[in-house]
Amino acid sequence: MADTARATPAPEWVLKFMDAIDTLEFGEGFAPLTEDTDMFFGTAHIHGVEAIKAFFVKIDEPLIITHEVLEFWTAGDGVRLLRGEATMAKKSEPDRMVRAPFVHIFYLADEEPVRVRELRITAGPLQTDAVM
Repeated sequence: MADTARATPAPEWVLKFMDAIDTLEFGEGFAPLTEDTDMFFGTAHIHGVEAIKAFFVKIDEPLIITHEVLEFWTAGDGVRLLRGEATMAKKSEPDRMVRAPFVHIFYLADEEPVRVRELRITAGPLQTDAVM
């Protein structure tokens, strides 16, 4: 049986990953992703680090966005769970902010150094008309 999930402080690689999504400056924040990483964002399936970067540019470039990590859990067997909240607004309407909860599930291929095999993201509910 796998270890019981336990709350832990978010590791530096997770904080750098979230910052990379906010700034769209991928560098070190995307180092754990590889050409073999699969990301599922809602119903979208994106394969490989370059395609994942392009996906985030497409959805986040028109926005002012900040992701806040609220909880991080280690669930054993290379599974990491993150719960957070994103604050966002269109760049053209910066005063019209919305908040959306999100969950990331990271399935790690390796832990030293960290390599993400698969990432599953759910977000919302969200007042999409405010930001889309």
